[in-house]
Amino acid sequence: MPTRILPAVGDPDAVRSLTTLLSQLPDAEPVTPVADSTQLVDTLARLATESVDELPEVVIVHERIGPVPALELVREVALRFPAVGVILVTTDAGPALFSAAMDSGARGLVTLPLNYEELANRVQAVAQWSVGVRRHLGHGGDVFTGAGGTVVTVSGAKGGVGATLTAVQLALAAQASGRPTALVDMDLQTGDIASYLDVQFRRSVVDLAAIADISPRILAEAVFRHDTGVALLLAPGEGERGEEVTDRATRQIVSALRSRYEVVVIDCGAQLGGAGAAAVEMADTALLVTTPDVVAVRGAKRTVRMWDRLQVRKAEETTVVVNRHSRATEIQPSLIRKITGTAVATTTIPAHFKELQAAVDAGRVHALDAKGSVRQAMWALAGELGLVQVPEDALQRRAGRAARGGDRGPAGFLRRRD
Repeated sequence: MPTRILPAVGDPDAVRSLTTLLSQLPDAEPVTPVADSTQLVDTLARLATESVDELPEVVIVHERIGPVPALELVREVALRFPAVGVILVTTDAGPALFSAAMDSGARGLVTLPLNYEELANRVQAVAQWSVGVRRHLGHGGDVFTGAGGTVVTVSGAKGGVGATLTAVQLALAAQASGRPTALVDMDLQTGDIASYLDVQFRRSVVDLAAIADISPRILAEAVFRHDTGVALLLAPGEGERGEEVTDRATRQIVSALRSRYEVVVIDCGAQLGGAGAAAVEMADTALLVTTPDVVAVRGAKRTVRMWDRLQVRKAEETTVVVNRHSRATEIQPSLIRKITGTAVATTTIPAHFKELQAAVDAGRVHALDAKGSVRQAMWALAGELGLVQVPEDALQRRAGRAARGGDRGPAGFLRRRD
């Protein structure tokens, strides 16, 4: 059986040199190279959704790959796709880098300039290891073979627009539909998820920041299981400790959560730091919550432009959620879409704070009235984002109603289910 090899190389000259050598290897089947870290992870995720057997046996990562640094990319691939062997190509083969590469999950190191004999030996050894792992996949409860859970970040255009409440309700909706869900408070200095859900827990995201290899046991010790079933990873009680959570630590934490939960919702707050930027960059869906007023919409536009300048996320890859929406306001979703250049969620959240006040003050936003318009809208938003697992028979009934002209959209669907 030929060995499938996926090169991840951004430099065109390096691509040509590497593919030429790979094509000369016996029983090697080089696949189309990918040019950056995002394309690599997306390609592997797409193949993994079909079958583990569709994944390449070997991935070769060049040291100058971007935008994610090579070692962090190696770690993410090793965590999310344990059946794939990763080889790092580098000019530095010193003991320090070798140790760091092995700690990140690489199965081998190849030095530049490339040598046919060295490359052939390393590819053969890693391919044999990969085949051996695949023989045993499925026999261990901690082996994750899927493409990874869905990561959704929720950021605020400014403080007080409802980002935290939105994040909490999205997580509750996903968990209630039967999907194992984690809710992370990455608003490291002013996070309020613990207050919104009235929980006290001494562990926080900071406890994972200094751990190089986050095992399932370590992760389980750091999260708090809420009564609703949602796994909470809270912000530190001492805001100054938030600086301990670096962008590299965030990548490791998000990757570990993605490998254990179907849905990971991250509240990033309204302030952009290294941790929040890393989370937004890694997210499958990045939400930006705003209210339909001039100050908040300007804040949303400012945030979108900053994300683009910092190469965190492009405007067209961001989805704005309009909170406290009313038909009477002059600023409507279509105008917000035009101003920010982003997508805007079809589901808007109405301005009915009276429904929320008692639950917020009591720290029990998980107990919002299921018939309330705000809660229904937020859960409808979860459905629009694909976070809610809807039973097949319910989908068929909904399709039948739509065909008869009786379906009024996701909010109406959730209302009838309730």
